[in-house]
Amino acid sequence: MAEKANAPLADLQKQWQLLQKEYEYEKDVFWQNTREATLARKVQQGVCWYPVRLGSDRYNSLNQLTVEVDRLGDEEIEHAFEYGRPVCFFRLMDDGTMRYLNFSAVISYVQDNRMVVALPGVQALAILHANREDLGVQLYFDDTTYRTMFAALKRVMEAEGNRTAHLREVLLGNLQPAFRDLSPVAFPWLNHPQEEAVNRVLAAREVAVVHGPPGTGKTTTLVEAIFETLHRENQVLVCAQSNTAVDWISEKLLDRGIPVLRLGNPTRVNDKMLGFTYERRFEAHADYPELWSIRKAIRDLQAQLKSKSVKNRDAAHRHLSNLRSRALELEIRINAALFSEARVIACTLVGAAGRLLERRRFSSLFIDEAAQALEAACWIAIAKADRVVLAGDHCQLPPTVKSVEAMREGLADTMMEKVVRRKPEAVSLLRIQYRMHEDIMAFPSRWFYHNRLVAAPEVRFRGILDYDNALSWVDTAGMDFLEKTASAGIGRLNTGEAELLLSHLRRYMERVGGNRILDEHIDFGIISPYRAQVRYLRQLLKKEPFFRPFRHLLSVHTVDGFQGQERDVIFISLVRANEDGQIGFLRDLRRMNVAITRARMKLVIFGDAATLARHPFYKALYEYIEKITHRLPEE
Repeated sequence: MAEKANAPLADLQKQWQLLQKEYEYEKDVFWQNTREATLARKVQQGVCWYPVRLGSDRYNSLNQLTVEVDRLGDEEIEHAFEYGRPVCFFRLMDDGTMRYLNFSAVISYVQDNRMVVALPGVQALAILHANREDLGVQLYFDDTTYRTMFAALKRVMEAEGNRTAHLREVLLGNLQPAFRDLSPVAFPWLNHPQEEAVNRVLAAREVAVVHGPPGTGKTTTLVEAIFETLHRENQVLVCAQSNTAVDWISEKLLDRGIPVLRLGNPTRVNDKMLGFTYERRFEAHADYPELWSIRKAIRDLQAQLKSKSVKNRDAAHRHLSNLRSRALELEIRINAALFSEARVIACTLVGAAGRLLERRRFSSLFIDEAAQALEAACWIAIAKADRVVLAGDHCQLPPTVKSVEAMREGLADTMMEKVVRRKPEAVSLLRIQYRMHEDIMAFPSRWFYHNRLVAAPEVRFRGILDYDNALSWVDTAGMDFLEKTASAGIGRLNTGEAELLLSHLRRYMERVGGNRILDEHIDFGIISPYRAQVRYLRQLLKKEPFFRPFRHLLSVHTVDGFQGQERDVIFISLVRANEDGQIGFLRDLRRMNVAITRARMKLVIFGDAATLARHPFYKALYEYIEKITHRLPEE
């Protein structure tokens, strides 16, 4: 039975209440952690870098004073530092306490173990340099994102008689989406479901959904839809929840020859992406050298006025006013030029609330990875558009929700899921997948996609070794490989399972042959849902000389770290092994869907079947793999 839609305002009010619960929970956890957690624990959690080294400082194109910060601690620990998040600095005292410096800053760039932070002023830089010994940096509680989402919900709830109000009734209410009566466009380079999806997007007046299961060419379809839309519209807005997802779609659009203006910090740092960022384009504009000189003159004159070394203060103030007027004129001119040249404006959903997009409106908004975005975040961008195209897969990674209560009451129920349930006529399912061997595909297709996925002929039976199963389960039951809590209480760890996995991986690589692996660039991924296990696996790999020549072909990450990626061979360590059958967040089956669909040709799962098979999903998966392994007939 189709779900009966709630009244839109009641739906939005519930979102507000659940978001408030998430906000209060995250704020309370942050301050408790700040007060009580040890430095070691914060470092392990990825919310703290210690020690750090200060690098060069400069004013960026946004006229912000910035300073480089390098992490000198354990570089293998995954961290949560990302563009736009606030940070605070501290100095570790002789008694082991952390003395926080009395200002906060905002990350303006981060890549691996280096970041650039925007400081509130020159005084903050002086404080940093005075405390540069034993210096560390920690994520600060970020209420800016929450304020932005609350403001978006308020704006949508109060909308009357405008396009936002209309979209609210279509997306959340009983108003049905409308479609133009267009002649279908043929795209010979796309398969039939992809072609149908692009035509559905072109015809949609309010909303269309491109549902792309793993390997079905969702990005290819979305790029084609954007490309065709730009034949009909001058400029579109493209958003996603994360910077990584924005970068990915932006790169594909650039490859298609579409001029993109990237607002915010690219995480996929390369010359191609950096060249299309707002900041880099701003600095490359012909008027920028003059603007830079004027800004420097303004800062120098302000310093002179503050020091009272200027004799004719009235004349100095008039000169300062003239300089500011000229600087504003140049900023407006450069900004107008950059936006007029771009056909696609790309940013995160929260980034759409930035000052650069104030009072800008778009005919079409495309939200990639929409199933990973909170509904409130989507409304930030939707309020700037006349129609929205949602692309993603709600059977893969969900939004991050930290409050169990808010999660249970539906905060993670995304706008994409609601539209899929309530407005099926707006949904196009991509069914032909080009990534996985058919045996790897079959189980997720049955469990998550109603058996509707089909393996393309070129990948259906593709393998690495002859007479080899595409997937197998190494059962660790009875091996005394019990899980344990990792050091500093961060996550779960199963050292025996990790060592067994690397032993199997080495034997498999030896069967394939080192020269063949290097010549054919056969790549391998090791996935564990637990960060502590990932870290331990990385440590083992570093110690083993055999793997050294293949390091560029070996990746070890959590499930989230592999989202959107694929490898020829995937080994998965499930970790959990206990007498009580406790599997923790392995119950989040959408994450497991991501894990098992990263493999192209070979998938090996390591896990204690006695523990895991008490859950119906893992029981069914284990039994399916047993049948595939022994080629037993289906019941």
